[in-house]
Amino acid sequence: MPPPTHRRRIAVVGGGIAGLAAAHRLGEIAPRAEVTLFEASGRLGGVLRTEAVDGYLLEHSADSFITSNPTAVELCRRIGFDELIPTNDRLPGESQPHPRLRSAFVVRRGQLVRVPEGFMLLQPRRLWPLMTSPLLSPLGKLRLLAECLVPRRRDGGDESLAAFARRRLGRETYERLVQPLVGGIYTADAEKLSLAATLPRFIELERKHGSLVRAALRERQSANGASAARYGLFVAPRQGMGSLVAALAARLPAGCVRLSAPVESLTRSSDGRWQVIARSTLARNDPASESSTDDVFDAVILALPAQRSAQILANVDPTLAGALAEIEYADSALALVGVRREAVRHPLDGFGFVAPEIENRQILACSFSSVKFPGRAPDGSLLLRVFLGGARRPEQVDLPDDELRRIVLAELGELIGLSGEPELFRVVRWRGAMAQYHLGHLQKVERIEARIAELPGLELAGNALRGVGVPDCVRGGEQAAEKCSSFLADRH
Repeated sequence: MPPPTHRRRIAVVGGGIAGLAAAHRLGEIAPRAEVTLFEASGRLGGVLRTEAVDGYLLEHSADSFITSNPTAVELCRRIGFDELIPTNDRLPGESQPHPRLRSAFVVRRGQLVRVPEGFMLLQPRRLWPLMTSPLLSPLGKLRLLAECLVPRRRDGGDESLAAFARRRLGRETYERLVQPLVGGIYTADAEKLSLAATLPRFIELERKHGSLVRAALRERQSANGASAARYGLFVAPRQGMGSLVAALAARLPAGCVRLSAPVESLTRSSDGRWQVIARSTLARNDPASESSTDDVFDAVILALPAQRSAQILANVDPTLAGALAEIEYADSALALVGVRREAVRHPLDGFGFVAPEIENRQILACSFSSVKFPGRAPDGSLLLRVFLGGARRPEQVDLPDDELRRIVLAELGELIGLSGEPELFRVVRWRGAMAQYHLGHLQKVERIEARIAELPGLELAGNALRGVGVPDCVRGGEQAAEKCSSFLADRH
């Protein structure tokens, strides 16, 4: 055991939002500890990256985060980051609020139909908008009304999101509303997605009320509808997510961050400390400059994709590494399209649209980014973010840029009336970035956490275990930091 005067050293591996949140939290609760953050690439932020090009503000992944989970907002408050802005409530150039702008569309037979007011992911909170919507057939509406008669599920086993939605709401509501809305969030196959791991609240509503519709009635939702309210819960940094990354990094101690330093492995010494072996490159494109560094730490936080953590832990705990390697990830592509406003026929009086699988479209969804938030496009122009690939179309990620451009422009031409050539077109590819919480995920997490408990001083963070959103990753990073701090306090 180190002597009492030993200064505690903590390694954070991974410079995405989870790793940054962990490193910052350690500075708050363990200011006397020496924290070192290892990042494999030459920049911080992980998938969060903002690029300014010709008046456009381009987000390479998430462009906002929800406030109902307050963790990210609270972090912004603590670091003095007061640049968060809400979603727009009026169209660009208009002075009066638009009553239905904070909503989205679903593709039906090649047309954009507004999501019925009050429908939130799996729960119809207002029946009349659904009964009058052209999204569902008369039979589909009758089946939805019968949701109150569907008995509670007695089997306590894991259930897929798709199976739950069909059982409670009917096949048509699932195919036309639930699948595209959920697919737009998780880029996942809802037939494999674990409801307990992704949206456990709806399991609790069924257990407590016996019906999602009955639960909504008892909760006495306001006449304004939950759909509009939900879209009003999102905020974004005024200058993009990259500005939040920069603000968080600026709060870390000088010399804390090591860029271009991928960690290759961990070993645990006889005194319980951790040896971190990282490769560093002193000069770009010069293999001779590569070297390995060998540092010893009292605690380590791995804020990495599960597959990468599995590789690093292979020699420490093969069982843990194997469990982490079982967590699957989906590849995705994002097309960033800048166009003149007059090139689009659709009024774009919403925040975007999703495309159900049964429509057989070539794209998953499209966000009207410059309608959703101000400052995303030059005056008179629009920024559109088009999502492709995911669990259902992984082959699209490997298509060349010109083929993706052809697909995107053709789809936007049919769906929103886009014509002519765009002012800007960029493709961003993410491989292995979105964790897939498949059936049995929570059981995997339990096994992983049980193994972690047997390795004092080691913690995990990131989107692999308990949440894929920015607030979830912030919360996971901070919780890992708090566990490490508590462990070191008990040890010393």
